[in-house]
Amino acid sequence: MKKTLEFKAHDGEIEDIALGPDNKVVTAGRDFQCCVWQQDQLVTGLRWNENLPGIPDKAYRYQACRDSGTFLGLGTVTGSVAIHIAFSLQRLYYVKEAHGIVVTDVAFVPESRPGRELLAGNEAALLSVAVDSRCKLHLLPSRRSLPVWLLLLLCAGLIV
Repeated sequence: MKKTLEFKAHDGEIEDIALGPDNKVVTAGRDFQCCVWQQDQLVTGLRWNENLPGIPDKAYRYQACRDSGTFLGLGTVTGSVAIHIAFSLQRLYYVKEAHGIVVTDVAFVPESRPGRELLAGNEAALLSVAVDSRCKLHLLPSRRSLPVWLLLLLCAGLIV
């Protein structure tokens, strides 16, 4: 193996790293940040004090991360679990202290045939595992959107 790229991603240790589609990399560090990288360029990042104001930095830290291509799943040292949109990091789902203690890993249910059965009409399903010896399934409900035919009808109405 040959090293192809080296850059400083975090101050301190990296807790978890996940490879995503389009050569993107997601990192969760001990510096209370979660970052999405394209090569050595920071695409976007999360910090606790920016996303959950009023909560002290030292109370939370990202522990585990996974980039499904569409969604980013995160687990924390306090047991919380979140799902964000991968490209904008808009938070869609958050459960404070879903586990009693550190989330050690998260994984999206694959969109294979058995995985679709678990999804049951939901947009995504994330499994979280923690030191409390529990595995939990987090379901992201499908976001509502207008049907294309209704959108075209509304546009035609505006033109008329």
